[in-house]
Amino acid sequence: MTVTVKKPATYQDLCALPETVVGELVDGELVASPRPASRHTLVTSALGVEIAGPFQRGRGGPGDWWILDEPELHFGGDVLVPDLAGWKRARMPVYPDEPFFTLPPDWVCEVLSPSTSSFDRIKKMPVYMREQVGHVWLIEPVTRALEVFRREGDRWVLAGNYGGDQRIRAEPFAAVELELEALWLPSR
Repeated sequence: MTVTVKKPATYQDLCALPETVVGELVDGELVASPRPASRHTLVTSALGVEIAGPFQRGRGGPGDWWILDEPELHFGGDVLVPDLAGWKRARMPVYPDEPFFTLPPDWVCEVLSPSTSSFDRIKKMPVYMREQVGHVWLIEPVTRALEVFRREGDRWVLAGNYGGDQRIRAEPFAAVELELEALWLPSR
């Protein structure tokens, strides 16, 4: 009987991927996803604009955050690339000039697609928990839904479930009202 042992993927394997995909490593498994589609990109871009003004730049909000698109996060052997992430400046007072981040963010946002939804929920959320990320937002552009999770000890608690054209105040950015309609493709 022949037994094949699969060796864990490495960061070199991730770097060898073509630039047309987003590569991540979780538990030694290399996952390559196609670049996001237009609906996904609209959500990420619009949300970044909505949050960065008041929370990164202090325009109409408290400031004191770094908000980034697709930062590369290195946690031990795991390499994750959330759609958006944010760090409170109290925890990261100086923005590092490095190719990746090892300090876990305070908040991450994953925009779900049919090809990544299971990976984001089942593989990445436990890593975010282990690394003590405070909040995770999961956004489903097709159904126009936002789930907000808050870490409490060693579990995720659903802090809010929103959708459609609601105006919301969602953790950890409740200081400013967010207009969800700005995130979605216009109805035809």
